Amino acid sequence: MLGIVALLITAAVAALVVQGRRDSMSAARSRSLSVAETFAHAPGIAAALDSKDPTLLLQPRAEEIRQSTGVEYVVVAGTNGIRYTHPDIALIGKHVLGPYKEIIDGESITRTVNASRGLAVNSVVPVRRPDGTVAGLVSVGIKVEAVNRLAYPSLPFALGAAVVALALSTGGAALVSRRLARQTRGLGPAEMTRMYEHHDAVLHSVREGVLIIGADHRLLLANDEARRLLELPPDAEGRPVTELGLAPRTAALLASGEVATDEVRPAGNRLLAVNLRPTQERGGPPGIVATLRDTTELRAVTGRAETVRERLTLLYRAGTRIGTTLDVTTTAQELAEVAVPGFADCVTVDLADSVLRGEEPETPSGDVMNLRRTAVRGGGPDHPFHPLGRVIGFVPTSPDDLGSSTGHTWMVPDLTASTEWRGPDPVQSARILEHGYHSLLSVPLHARGVIFGAANFWRGRNEAAFDPDDLSFAEELVARAAVSVDNARRYTREHEMAVTLQRSLLPRGLPDQNALDVAYRYLPAQAGVGGDWFDVIPLSGARVALVVGDVVGHGLHAAATMGRLRTTVHNFSTLDLPPDELLGHLDELVVRMDQDEGDDGSGGITGATCLYAIYDAVTGRCTMARAGHPGPALVLPDSTVEFPDIPAGLPLGIGGMPFEAIELEVPEGSRLVLYTDGLVERRDRDIDDGLELLCRSLSGRDRTPEETCDDVLETMLPTRPGDDVALLVARTRTLDPARRVEWEVPPDASAVAGVRKQAIRWLADRGLDEEGFVTELILSELVTNAIRYGSEPIRVRLLYDRALICEVSDCSSTSPHLRYAATTDEGGRGLFLVAQFAERWGTRYTDRGKVIWSEQSLGKPPPG
Repeated sequence: MLGIVALLITAAVAALVVQGRRDSMSAARSRSLSVAETFAHAPGIAAALDSKDPTLLLQPRAEEIRQSTGVEYVVVAGTNGIRYTHPDIALIGKHVLGPYKEIIDGESITRTVNASRGLAVNSVVPVRRPDGTVAGLVSVGIKVEAVNRLAYPSLPFALGAAVVALALSTGGAALVSRRLARQTRGLGPAEMTRMYEHHDAVLHSVREGVLIIGADHRLLLANDEARRLLELPPDAEGRPVTELGLAPRTAALLASGEVATDEVRPAGNRLLAVNLRPTQERGGPPGIVATLRDTTELRAVTGRAETVRERLTLLYRAGTRIGTTLDVTTTAQELAEVAVPGFADCVTVDLADSVLRGEEPETPSGDVMNLRRTAVRGGGPDHPFHPLGRVIGFVPTSPDDLGSSTGHTWMVPDLTASTEWRGPDPVQSARILEHGYHSLLSVPLHARGVIFGAANFWRGRNEAAFDPDDLSFAEELVARAAVSVDNARRYTREHEMAVTLQRSLLPRGLPDQNALDVAYRYLPAQAGVGGDWFDVIPLSGARVALVVGDVVGHGLHAAATMGRLRTTVHNFSTLDLPPDELLGHLDELVVRMDQDEGDDGSGGITGATCLYAIYDAVTGRCTMARAGHPGPALVLPDSTVEFPDIPAGLPLGIGGMPFEAIELEVPEGSRLVLYTDGLVERRDRDIDDGLELLCRSLSGRDRTPEETCDDVLETMLPTRPGDDVALLVARTRTLDPARRVEWEVPPDASAVAGVRKQAIRWLADRGLDEEGFVTELILSELVTNAIRYGSEPIRVRLLYDRALICEVSDCSSTSPHLRYAATTDEGGRGLFLVAQFAERWGTRYTDRGKVIWSEQSLGKPPPG
C-alpha cells in the first residue's frame, strides 16, 4: 500500500513538472516570435539591410535588443543567408543554419533548433521593404536551459507537497500494518489465501491422515482421511485421544508426545504407519502433529515390487557375468556365483562329461543321466553336497522327458516332507537336512532339444521356501546360462579340434643327433590356435637344421598352412640346400598357394615368416637365413648374449627378392635361442622392450637348454600368451677331432687301394673292424667315380658319430644317379651297391663342387 501511495505522489509531481515545462515552452515560443517580429518591423531595419555596411548599423541594435529582452541571440541575415549580426562576432559573415529560403518567400517559422550555442527555441521572421519585397530576415532564439529554468520555481512547492503526502501515507500504512501483523502473525494476503487453500486441502483432499494434538493430549484437528482410518466419532475434536476408542497401542503412541517415524500400529483391521513431530519447533503452540498412512496393502505391494526389482537386477547381472569366457567350467561357476546369495544359499551345477569335452550332448539310454559336479557355490567349506568332479545321477520324472526340450524341473518346497527326494540316497539327504537346507529347485540346462546338465538351488538360511514365482525366475536364469554353456561347449569342441590338428602337425619329439643338445617349448594361444612351428632336422655330415616359422593369423586355416610349410621344409632339407636357397623355394611355394586359394575364392594366405639355420658340428659354424622372422639370440659360453645381425628378408609369399645367408662362428657350449614373435611382442609391450627382457633372462649364468626354456618363459610370459609361442634352445657341440679324418686323393685309379688301407687302419684303431668290409666297398665305388667323372681336388672324409659317415668331395657339379645296369653292361653297379650297403646316401652341393656321402648304422651309438 505504501508503495502505491509513493508511486501516485511521484506521478503527480512529475505531471506538474512536465506541465510547467510545457507552459514555459509555449511562452518561450511566443516571446521569441514577438521579439523577432518587433525587430523586423522596426523603422530603418530594411534600409539598414540595403546599406553598404549592414553590420555597422544593425549589430549594436541587435545586441541592445538581446540584452534588454533576455533572449539568447538576435541574428539579422540578408536574402543570401549571410549573417550581419550575431552575439559571437566570429560567426558574422557566415551562412545561417536552417531553411532560410522559406523565410525569403515571406513565411515566419518558430521551432526548436540545435544552434551554435546549444539547443534553442528559434523564431525567424522576414524583413520587408515598403514595396513588400523581402530585404532580409531576423532570427531570435531562446536556449532550452533558459526554458527549463522557467519551470524550476514551481518544483520546490510540488516536492514539498509530495513529501508531506508521503509522510502522512507512511504513518497511516505503518499503523494499519502493525495491526494486521498482530492479527495474522506476519502473513500477508497471499500467504493468508494460500494458507487457507492448504488448510482446506489437508482437511478434505490429502490421502494421508493428519492429527493435531494439544499439550493436554486432546485432539485439536483431524482431517477427513484421519477420521476414515481411525473411524473417529463426529465429536472427536476437543476430546482426549485416549477416549476416542482407539486401539490401546495406537492411543498410547499418540498420547506419548514423543517423536516417532513410521511406527506401525493397528487400527481395526488396518496397519497404520504413524509419524509424530512436535509443533513448537517453529514457534507454534505446544503439541504434536501426527500423520497416518495405511500400509496394509502397500506393504504387500511394496514387497512384491522389491522382489521383482531384485530379480530383474539379478537377471541383468547374469547377462553381464555369465559367459564372459568360452570355457564350459568357468561358465558353470559363473552361474553359481550369480545366484548366491541373492536367490539361493547354495548352488550346485552338474554337466555331462561329453559337454565338458566339447562334444554333442548324448541322450541317455536309461532312466538316469550321469552328470559330473562342475560348480559349487555357497555353503562354506564343510558343505554337505558332493564335491567337484563327482559323478551324480540325474533322474527325470519319466523316461519320456529324457532328451526333451523341457526336461525335468523339480521343485521341492519342503525337503523334510519329500520321500521322493530322500529315496535315491538317504545318507546324503540326511546330511543335507542336518546342515539346515529345507528347500530345493532343480532346473535342467538344455539347448537345441537336448539336456546337458542341471542347476540345483538350495535354501537353508533363507527361511522362505521356493514358490512358483521362484521357479519361473530360476528357469529364466538357467535358460540364459544354458545358451552360454552351449556356446562354450561348441567353442571347446572347435578349439580341441584345432589344437589336435595343430599338435598332430608339430614334432612329437626330437630326433637323435649329437651336434646339438636341444630343448623346446610350445605354448598355444589363450584363444584359438595359430600357425607357429619349429623343427630339428638331422642333415648329412654331422649337421643339424633348426627351423622356426610363423603363419600369420589363427584358426584351422593357419594350422593347416603351417603343416604344409613344415612338410615342405622337411622335403627341401633332404636336398641339402643352403638356407637362402631353401627359403627361396619355400617363398615360391607360398606364392603358388596364395594364387590357388585366391582362385577358388577362399582367400589367400596373409603371410608367413621363417628362420632356417644349419649347424655343422665338424667346423663349429652355423649358417642362417630368415624371411621376415625375428633373429635368434646367441648365448656365448661366458653367458654373454648377442643378437646376430642377419639380413631380415621379406616374409614368405611376397616374392621377387632373394634371401641372404650369413655364416657365424659358434663356440662349443654356446646356446642358440630361436623363437617366434609371440615371445617378445605383445599389445602392451614393444618388441624392443621384449628383446631387452629376453636378453636379461638369458644372461647371468650357464644353464641347460631345459632350464633356459623354463627361465625364459617364466620371465617373458607370466600369464598365458595371447599369441602362439614357439621356443627352441640348442646348446652346440663339436665332433671330437679323434672321430674324424680327412685325406686328399690324387686323380689316379691306383690311389683307391691306398685309401682303402688307410680307412681300414683308422676304423681298426677305433674298434670298428666289423665296418671295414662295407666301408672299403663304399669308398672304392665313391672314390673311383670321383676320379673317373669328377675334377681335382678330390678329398675323402670319415666321421664317426652316431653313424659312420663316408664323404667324397670333388670340384665337379655333375651328380651321379642310381640306375639298374643291364646284363651286358660292364659298369653302372657302383652306386647300386652303395645304396644297398649304406643306411642312407646322397649328394650335396658346395660353393666349390659337390659331396657324395653315405651313412652306415653302427651296432651301438658311441658315447656322447
